[in-house]
Amino acid sequence: MKNTYSYAINGVLAVAVIVLFILFFTWKNGQSSGLGKDLKFANDSSITLPVAYVNVDSLLLNYNFAKDLNESLMRKEENSRAALNQKEREFNVAAQEFQRKVQNNAFLSEERARQEQQRILKMQEDYQTTAQRLSQEFALEQQKLNLQLNDTIKTQLAIFNSTKGYQIIYSNTSSDNILYAKEKYDITDEVIKFLNRKYGPAAPVTPVATPSTSDTATKK
Repeated sequence: MKNTYSYAINGVLAVAVIVLFILFFTWKNGQSSGLGKDLKFANDSSITLPVAYVNVDSLLLNYNFAKDLNESLMRKEENSRAALNQKEREFNVAAQEFQRKVQNNAFLSEERARQEQQRILKMQEDYQTTAQRLSQEFALEQQKLNLQLNDTIKTQLAIFNSTKGYQIIYSNTSSDNILYAKEKYDITDEVIKFLNRKYGPAAPVTPVATPSTSDTATKK
């Protein structure tokens, strides 16, 4: 009787062990199968994540608003350079004339020579002050236009994304931020077309008239 009871117990334990083995390996197979699906999903090239990037260099070259702002900045720089060049020419002419008069004893008195020298030094000081002022004005104008461009792009991108559904749009400058990305994540051309559609054509470039040597000689 005792042996019969012992055999029954051992039989139940054997069945229990078999059941546990079946459950364990079924669970493992299920886990492995699920992991395989996840990996397959991650490597599926047909899946597109809700992220994208824009090449900023290309955007600034082709966005008509950026072109107009850049043209405005260049025109300001050209005007500043022209004003400085004019002051430099006036200073050089005055300095050369002063030197000529000193060499030829053309001044009526030493006092008159000192007065002319002070006038020329004042012209030099005025040139340096003007150069510093124009440089500061240019830097402030550049900063203002950059902020204006940045705000405009951000505002327009929000409108652009209202129908696209991207979670993140990265900016990429000469591949500094994104080392590698599939081509489908580059939405630069699409964004440029959208921005230019909203802004319109760039203003025609008006050539800056620079006085020729003959014109300058005629005016003198």
